[in-house]
Amino acid sequence: MKAIIMGCGRIGSQVSELMSNHGHDVTVIDHDSNAIGRLGPNFKGRVVQGLGFDRNVLIEAGIERADAFVSSSSSDNANIVAARIARNIFRVPRVVARLYDPLRAEIYQRLGLTTISSTNWGAERIYQMLSHTDLDVLYTFGRSEVALVVVEAPSQLIGKNVAQISVPGEIVVVSITRSDQAFLPVQGTEFREGDLVHLSVLSSAMDRLEEMLGLERR
Repeated sequence: MKAIIMGCGRIGSQVSELMSNHGHDVTVIDHDSNAIGRLGPNFKGRVVQGLGFDRNVLIEAGIERADAFVSSSSSDNANIVAARIARNIFRVPRVVARLYDPLRAEIYQRLGLTTISSTNWGAERIYQMLSHTDLDVLYTFGRSEVALVVVEAPSQLIGKNVAQISVPGEIVVVSITRSDQAFLPVQGTEFREGDLVHLSVLSSAMDRLEEMLGLERR
């Protein structure tokens, strides 16, 4: 994949290095030459200095052949402008914009632009950690309507099967890790002591899941 990352701050530099380490063709754009120093010595991609919403800079970075574009600068306005140019003018297939203002993120999501709001995600993550301390929330989807959680099988669950805690549209057992081996369970799979259980849960069903697992409710 050929990817262009606009903004070489903490997020941009980490995404750039991660993609480069996985063998992708990465080009980083940043107007600050010092920011580009965040990239590690093993970074194999290209670096273009300039503004990420400047047409000539984007062309120099190879946007006409890009498969993905990420705008991750410290400016919401710059990120939105660059993302819209990448998607609407250069027709880049995959475009993601990082936004700090969750209200803006919601507006642009409604317009079909994929956005990531670190403010929203962080707030939701902290809430989940404080409210459901026995359920480790690994990831949330959409606007945090669905969460991927992991829990070590409590005593109340031992001997029961997957069907007994599955609730269509609310709670789904995704996988079980047993003796360091993960597998996809079926409805009749019984839980054993020491099982690590991953579940996909509707946010509104978190309290219900805790009650089913016999966990203390906060």
